[in-house]
Amino acid sequence: MPARPVLLLGGTRDAREIARRLHERGHDVVTSLAGVTADPQIPPGRLRVGGFGGIEGLADYLRNEGIALVIDATHPFAAQMSRHAHAACGGLRVPLLRLDRPAWSAGDGDRWIDAASPAAAASLLPPGARVLLTIGRKEVAPFLARPDLTGWARMIEAPPHAPPPGWVILRERPPFTRDAELALLRGHAISHVVCKNSGGALGTEKLQAARLLGLPVVMIARPAKPPALSAAGPEALAEAAEGLLSP
Repeated sequence: MPARPVLLLGGTRDAREIARRLHERGHDVVTSLAGVTADPQIPPGRLRVGGFGGIEGLADYLRNEGIALVIDATHPFAAQMSRHAHAACGGLRVPLLRLDRPAWSAGDGDRWIDAASPAAAASLLPPGARVLLTIGRKEVAPFLARPDLTGWARMIEAPPHAPPPGWVILRERPPFTRDAELALLRGHAISHVVCKNSGGALGTEKLQAARLLGLPVVMIARPAKPPALSAAGPEALAEAAEGLLSP
């Protein structure tokens, strides 16, 4: 009898690494992507694109496909998907394993301003701030709505509408280097950096550059997620998955 498949809720670099590790070990991995990125980077294994239709839709998929394990390797800010996975897996008693990469923490020389949400972050910026905004495209509205702010908004996909005067959209995909981030901050006279506390090694270059230049960083806190068995990195998670999938 063939082994039952693993559903990997992906969309991140770590998720692709987890898919690679499990695929190389012979597991049938189905990576699910939300479909919001037009040109996603494709992981090894099978691919599913699009939403499930809420908790019931996800539960139906798990049941119909005979999923043995769900791995939640979505972005730390994808709270709704994590809640849906927790509820669907709990109802069917399907094991759930989540990637919880450690959050960033301020160190010596950092000038962080904590914010509970993107809207709160926008309200914390002083009048006339020139911003490097690195929170994606879905939650930029509170910043663009302030006529006293200008800056550069970096994202993979362009927003549906052109930004107001004083704002430039940078369509770029990580990784970035510290020197490139320094050049960006200096070259465009950035006064504040705004980012989400995504954690992990990727994305720290802008924080290093801001520290070197003495710039404030408005750091948006992660949303709460329901409890789940978790691992801090792709290697540890793949090992934990292997243990759950062993006969």
